Amino acid sequence: MVKRVRVVRMSVEQPLWRALTAYRILTMLYAILLAVFGRDKYERPWVAIAFLTVMTLWTLATLPKVAGAVACTKRFLGTDLALALAGILLTPLADFQAQHIDGPTLPSIWTAGSVLAFAIKGGWRWAAFASTFVAVANLVERAEPSRDTLHNVLLVWVASIAIGYVVEVARASERTLARALEIEAATRERERLARDIHDSVLQVLAMVQRRGAAIGGEAAELGRMAGEQEVALRTLVSSGLVPPTRLSEDAADGAVVRTVEADDDESGVPGETDLRALLAPHAGSRVSFAEPGAPVLLAPAAATELAAAVSAALDNVRVHAGEDAQAWILVEDWPDEVIVTVRDDGPGIPEGRLAQAEGEGRLGVALSIRGRLRELGGTAELISVPGQGTEVELKVPKISRGKAGAVR
Repeated sequence: MVKRVRVVRMSVEQPLWRALTAYRILTMLYAILLAVFGRDKYERPWVAIAFLTVMTLWTLATLPKVAGAVACTKRFLGTDLALALAGILLTPLADFQAQHIDGPTLPSIWTAGSVLAFAIKGGWRWAAFASTFVAVANLVERAEPSRDTLHNVLLVWVASIAIGYVVEVARASERTLARALEIEAATRERERLARDIHDSVLQVLAMVQRRGAAIGGEAAELGRMAGEQEVALRTLVSSGLVPPTRLSEDAADGAVVRTVEADDDESGVPGETDLRALLAPHAGSRVSFAEPGAPVLLAPAAATELAAAVSAALDNVRVHAGEDAQAWILVEDWPDEVIVTVRDDGPGIPEGRLAQAEGEGRLGVALSIRGRLRELGGTAELISVPGQGTEVELKVPKISRGKAGAVR
């Protein structure tokens, strides 16, 4: 079953487009109110009425065009800017006195919406292009531009370029974040597959190699081949040549969505799992199991991963401490965390052996144990004294029950 997991909302453009939509509506109403309250000053009121009617219809009809970058086409931007420029240049025709005073133009601050659309769509260069036309139109409309007119023109020009630059920086940051999320998702998937491979295929190949060498003859050759395949597979896993998770961008709301394979526990099934039920099958003549009297409840995915880490620790006991080694599993249920301790009476691990094993690509402790606990927000501590056995302490915070099934 395929599950779409919403990782993070990361689009800063969508709020800008929504703000632009609201701005265009509000400034349209503002321009209409200015015309209504100043209707007595118009020498040709029919010019103002005709333009404001066209501007209102255009604004309402093109609201979907400013809903996102895809719908906001170059043709729309050009037409919108042309309408704004026409409104500025028609102002003297409706009110000749407006050329000689600092009164508002017919579109008033609605014009800035056209410039902002250029800035959000194309960045600071597009913003500079549109604001330059608006500046020229305002200077032409004012036969004798005053200091306030020059200040207003300069303010629109600088502000639009600044907004366009901020949009470009935000887009670059989003691309960087998307790439980082893709790398992180691919790394997590690689580690998950590596753990699964270690818990199954690599263990079988290692067993075949040991048994073949012990039996001898043709079995020894099979064991040698199994050993070669084990080394090759470990190298493949360590190098990261495994399929990454697939990332896609949801154009509707700018969310990055990661597609993962989900099992029943990750598909949203409510409830918790008793960790004791998952660990009890390990108990036997060589493994002692000590558990609390009450259920040890964890989120299903967290319980499964913790149980798998315990299995990996017991596999290490069998492989490195010998078939006759004794092991003990102790489960402790604390208010804020669950602690599972796996201890054996084997010869212990020589100092520096773990680092050497990781360098050789043997990832049992690094991935099957520590990797699982790290994804749950927990820790894995390994204590080993030569001649006195090894102890692995696994800690999982109970807060992980809300996170374990969210992203893997």
